[in-house]
Amino acid sequence: MWKKLVKFAPVKKWTLILIVCCIGTFVSAQQVPQYSQFLQNQYMVNPAATGVYDFMNVTVGGRLQWAGLENAPKTTYLYFAAPADKFRNASMKRTYGVIRRGNKRVRHPRMRYGSLVHAFGGSFVADQYGPFRQLKMMGTYALHLPITRDYNISFGTSLGLSNRAFLPEKAQVLSVLMNTGVFDQTYDTYVSGQGAQNTLELEAGMYFHGKGAFFGVSMNQLTKDFVQFGNRDFNFDPRMHLFVTGGYEIQVNRNLAITPAFLVKYVRPAPVAVEVMAQFEFQERYWFATSYRHKDAVVANLGMFVSNKFKVGYSFDLPITQIRRYSAGSHELVLTLMFGRETSRARF
Repeated sequence: MWKKLVKFAPVKKWTLILIVCCIGTFVSAQQVPQYSQFLQNQYMVNPAATGVYDFMNVTVGGRLQWAGLENAPKTTYLYFAAPADKFRNASMKRTYGVIRRGNKRVRHPRMRYGSLVHAFGGSFVADQYGPFRQLKMMGTYALHLPITRDYNISFGTSLGLSNRAFLPEKAQVLSVLMNTGVFDQTYDTYVSGQGAQNTLELEAGMYFHGKGAFFGVSMNQLTKDFVQFGNRDFNFDPRMHLFVTGGYEIQVNRNLAITPAFLVKYVRPAPVAVEVMAQFEFQERYWFATSYRHKDAVVANLGMFVSNKFKVGYSFDLPITQIRRYSAGSHELVLTLMFGRETSRARF
């Protein structure tokens, strides 16, 4: 996509301006990865949701956004989270039979509330969009405080490093003035000083949950460190992102639960982005969800608990903007392992 944008610029001067404008617009609109399965993995958007379950979970996922578009955004990630008392108990001995179902009924896990909990976690995210690449590694701490026997409120923070780089080979410019087919010397000089740069990353959040209800507020890129590319004439300005989530599980009967939920995202100066969804869970094991991302996409995701220690989810985003003419949609696959999980009780 980036090569197509810059290949046909009429003159060197306007080519450079076009590149900078396109890059600036794109990174202002999407500086952080998009997640379609946030309801199943809320700690991916809110550090305060780390450790809400009474076991250690490890999540691995990959997302291809706008499939079919050249240099479309690609994200891979690894998250883990657990209450402090589960780190020493979640040994590899307890992972036997992760895939095999065994004799126990496969159930959706229940959240932990009504007690004081210290939780820890971490993440590694590799994100690339157009000529930009970001590698981020974070450590997370969350404190869960009981409000009543049935409700908890938690506060969490993540701290780490982010490595951002501009990849000039993803945005090469041809010199049409020379009409020789060689690369533009002005552009090459501009990006010659580029290099990967490290910045401090800070995230914080609050999360309320209990008896099927949840509500969370989180913010990331709080340090707002500038990243300079090229010959230091152009800055990438990480903006603070605000996330608000909420939902309530309605237990229709022993075999069906419906969870309406929402996700609100805001980053200045972009407009507020709203996503509403409904998840249908069957027999505490299978789920199907559909959501609407305002003026962006319609999303469907489905998944299942293969066993009490392993689940898998897949989502597909169908764009409703003009980009649908060039893209085959977005795909996301998520795998989660649950270590040291007890399965003696149902959620209700």
